[in-house]
Amino acid sequence: MGVLKVGLLMTALTALFVGIGQLLGGTNGAMIAFGFALLMNVGSFWFSDKMVLRMYGAQPLDPQSAPKLYRMTERMAQAANVPMPKLYIIEDPQPNAFATGRNPKNAAVAVNRGLVDMLDDQEVEGVIAHEIAHIKHRDTLTMTVVATVAGAIMMLAQMAQFAAIFGGGSRDDEEGGNPLVMLVLMIFAPLAATVIQLAISRAREYEADATAARLTGTPHGLMNALAKLEAGAHAIPSHANPQTAHMFIVNPLSGIGGGVAKLFRTHPPTEERIARLRQIQVSPQSVGVWN
Repeated sequence: MGVLKVGLLMTALTALFVGIGQLLGGTNGAMIAFGFALLMNVGSFWFSDKMVLRMYGAQPLDPQSAPKLYRMTERMAQAANVPMPKLYIIEDPQPNAFATGRNPKNAAVAVNRGLVDMLDDQEVEGVIAHEIAHIKHRDTLTMTVVATVAGAIMMLAQMAQFAAIFGGGSRDDEEGGNPLVMLVLMIFAPLAATVIQLAISRAREYEADATAARLTGTPHGLMNALAKLEAGAHAIPSHANPQTAHMFIVNPLSGIGGGVAKLFRTHPPTEERIARLRQIQVSPQSVGVWN
């Protein structure tokens, strides 16, 4: 169901892009914007992992410096049938973690010092399994594609702004010069693209949670970990960059309220994630060591 939802959302995002492109600049205008966005995001896709790890001062771990954590990560990677990712630690007291890398062969998992200090072994393994699930599902690739289309939509909105200022419009579509159409593009397009982009991000979190439960053989470790991580995110300040907040297992910054504000969450509500995990039935043949 999670994969279907992501597919539908990505289809909606693509349809939004095509429709706005036709309204504003016709096919040519849309493809120019898409080309620029693709170029920027391909560069980000290839180099963002190194940039993010450097941004947080992540230090590499090996079997000698962190034998227990290394063995956990190795075991979950084997269970998921993916290569062992590089392992890093970030000297941040807030309990949190994220995965990065353009594909499973070039993946990395980074954990905050606070996570190692505050969580027990079963909870840490649940978090590691969640990050391994992101690697297995190639979520970094998915979100890069999504960011490319969303970025192109935002470029089209900027083009609409310039067109409105200078009185330009679409050569392919007479409605392109309509001021009301331009106003809708400038306001609605970036908003809609952001909402869809964040909805896809939330759907990937649910899917990673479910996969983590299967990898460990129980949902309880991750359930307990999520509760502690959420409490830690509210109690312990983090130096996390808002633009990378979506990468972490829980949002490292202050939470967003309910109602319409839920549309702009980078993550699903933690209580909903725990409730879904509680409903998961893991088979006796599951790999986890905590059965």
